[in-house]
Amino acid sequence: MEKTSERISENKIVEKKKSSSKRFYYAIKRLFDILGSFLGLIILSPLLFIISATIKIEDGGSVYYEQERLGKDGKTFKLYKFRSMKENADDLESMLTPEQLELYKKEFKLVDDPRITKVGKFLRKTSLDELPQMVNIFLGELSVIGPRPIVQEELVWYGEDAKKFLSVKPGLTGYWQAYARNDANYVSCKRQKMELYYIDNQSVWLDIKIFFKTFTSILRKTGQ
Repeated sequence: MEKTSERISENKIVEKKKSSSKRFYYAIKRLFDILGSFLGLIILSPLLFIISATIKIEDGGSVYYEQERLGKDGKTFKLYKFRSMKENADDLESMLTPEQLELYKKEFKLVDDPRITKVGKFLRKTSLDELPQMVNIFLGELSVIGPRPIVQEELVWYGEDAKKFLSVKPGLTGYWQAYARNDANYVSCKRQKMELYYIDNQSVWLDIKIFFKTFTSILRKTGQ
């Protein structure tokens, strides 16, 4: 009985340490998100203005694009991006071929999407279309590092792991985006495995590696 009690006490101590470590990790992460997004919006404001003007000049349409995504615990929020597609791009049937439409319904993206504008193509290759998401980060809807925020229809690909996937805050970039990008998809199950791996192994060190790997992947155009 005494040994059993000792094991229970030891388990409780270990759990408390893990819980305390997690709280510290999330506090540091949120502090970095707030400072990073705030400074980013200020420092990059000239670039944001130039991109906005370029989008407007190309076709006269709206500069920003908003889409409803799933956040932590399944709460929805409006994700902000620079518009990289033609106006009315959501009218899939009129803009995509039957083959492209079928592929899009499976992966929710296309490698050579005909709806993307000339400016949008450059923005996507350099990931500059993601910059407005610094607002989402500052508001606490996104983190700098985390699983990619998805639309409701994508959740089915996570099956019984859907609750785990939604247990953390999504990110501007993450393990899947930094190390695979378009090279890992839903059909192969590689994307799901990579996103869930991150959730199971979150740490400050892993976040740092993902942060810097993201830049090298963009510069080398990995997975484009």
